[in-house]
Amino acid sequence: MGKVWLVTGASRGLGLEIARAALDKGETVVATARSVAALRDAFSSEHERMHALALDITDAEAANSVASETIERFGAIDVLVNNAGYAELGFFETFTDAAVRRQFEVNLFGTMNVARAVVPQMRERRSGLIVTISSVSGLVSNGGGAVYSASKFAVEGWMEGFAQELAPLGVRSLLVEPGMLRTDFMDRKSANFGSIDIPDYAEAIAQYQSFVDAANGSQPGDPKMLATQIVALALQDEAPSRLVFGDDARQWASAKVEQLREEISLSADCGSPMA
Repeated sequence: MGKVWLVTGASRGLGLEIARAALDKGETVVATARSVAALRDAFSSEHERMHALALDITDAEAANSVASETIERFGAIDVLVNNAGYAELGFFETFTDAAVRRQFEVNLFGTMNVARAVVPQMRERRSGLIVTISSVSGLVSNGGGAVYSASKFAVEGWMEGFAQELAPLGVRSLLVEPGMLRTDFMDRKSANFGSIDIPDYAEAIAQYQSFVDAANGSQPGDPKMLATQIVALALQDEAPSRLVFGDDARQWASAKVEQLREEISLSADCGSPMA
């Protein structure tokens, strides 16, 4: 049967490609999304090793039920792919408080819900891998992405610490930080934009939205290639704790590292403040 995978947000985009790549390797996949119908449409033909379950990751009880059902049926969850999420794209002041909180509710707290549901059986077995789909935007933030980046920075901080807590218990972690992938992630049906009109930002926002619309569908990153890499790493006994994917992501991450080095050096040069 191979390993048993639980993949969230598996009806489209990267989640769908990860599920397909795992199935291609002979693995068993429990694919989840808010709509089972969407999952069945995505996996057009029934696959004997693919099992579709409805899951809204913001519902902690639902996450517990999906984990329990999966473990009862297959005995274990070997690989959790915490993939479900979405983006609030736009300037911070154009978002309502509710929109910002919803971003965190899904990207951070929803992801935590699923981890809480799955990790206890991994600890008990002293085995398992948590794959968390973050973003290079969890390392680097730019204008127009402050809210989305904030949620991904939070995911990074949580998983970096959580991974250290789990490592002595045999549970591994892989943080995935892609650049721009050719999925519908930036589509107006997927990404949300701010709803508050602020004239000071009007020109900059128009330029940013034009950039997003132009990039949508022509992103450089291949989600199938990333999915194949994730599955290959998951099947290894040893794997890195991070995967920065895409030339754009590596360039942005490297630039951030250099910026931090310079700022740390400047801080050291400043010395201690005078009393």
